[in-house]
Amino acid sequence: MYNITLIEGDGIGPEIVSSTVKILEASGVKINWERCLAGVKAREKTGKLLPDETLNSIKKNKVALKAPLLTPVGEGFKSINVTLRQYFNLYANVRPSKNLPSINTPFKNVDLVVIRENTEDIYAGLEKEIDKDTIHGIKLITRRASENICNYAFNYALKNKRQEVAVVTKANISKLADGMFLNCFREVQKKYPEIKTREILVDNLCMQLVTNPSQFDVLVMPNLYGDIVSDLCAGLIGGLGVAKSANMGDDCAIFEAVHGCAPDIAGKNIANPMGLLGSAVMMLKYLGEEDCAQKIENALEKTLDHGGILPYDLGGKATLDEFTDKIIENMTV
Repeated sequence: MYNITLIEGDGIGPEIVSSTVKILEASGVKINWERCLAGVKAREKTGKLLPDETLNSIKKNKVALKAPLLTPVGEGFKSINVTLRQYFNLYANVRPSKNLPSINTPFKNVDLVVIRENTEDIYAGLEKEIDKDTIHGIKLITRRASENICNYAFNYALKNKRQEVAVVTKANISKLADGMFLNCFREVQKKYPEIKTREILVDNLCMQLVTNPSQFDVLVMPNLYGDIVSDLCAGLIGGLGVAKSANMGDDCAIFEAVHGCAPDIAGKNIANPMGLLGSAVMMLKYLGEEDCAQKIENALEKTLDHGGILPYDLGGKATLDEFTDKIIENMTV
């Protein structure tokens, strides 16, 4: 029995959490969910965006599954996602992108992983108003964080039998900050002679991703580029609705869907649970529950295969309940 912190999130969060929990239960894995609050609901109930009870639950369990939380744009409170990553030093954001059956995209044979430094860069929030017309935003890059994420990328490649790790920077312009990140990559790669490497500028990478994405394997990069590139890669396989992710530290991990709260469709029973479900499957693999994870992946592929039922955002007409029930049915067939 695993004790896992569960954060239902805002908007469609509770609906896709309910779907995901049902599917995990049907797989046979035994989980005791500790349901905790964060975000708008937490503030309404406790006065805090991240209550101590939630932080303590994650500290104790060291594993959490989290639905999307509201983050205001341009004003309001700091991103809770960023706060959690920094608080627990979840320095590696892992975003796999792989084609799924019956999801039509212009690209085939996409199977790559973005590994994004998760704690610094402009997400450190170091901004200062110089005068009413001038803002300084500091891009924070440290040797320690750069070495950590590069080591993580190479270890991930070894563990998952990946052939190449490419480092993504803008070191031709950001010669000190990105230059340090690139130099750390060059030093770390010496410890992994069996893994092929490549260096690529982020603008060139974006162009190549939308012309020939199947050439890439593992991509490692600073925080801001990773945020942008990982969403681009989600677009290659069908959009944010199918994108999964993990935030990894040395002794703690939070798995989350990367899409927004979609308040406009909340309560309509048409949300797509695949992003959170895929993240939960990553969680099962992290816990060593490979059989249950594979059972869910097989059932999902069977559900999608040959033009099977699809959620609304993927061009189908399946309700959330219908999609959930079909996945569970395909696990038991």
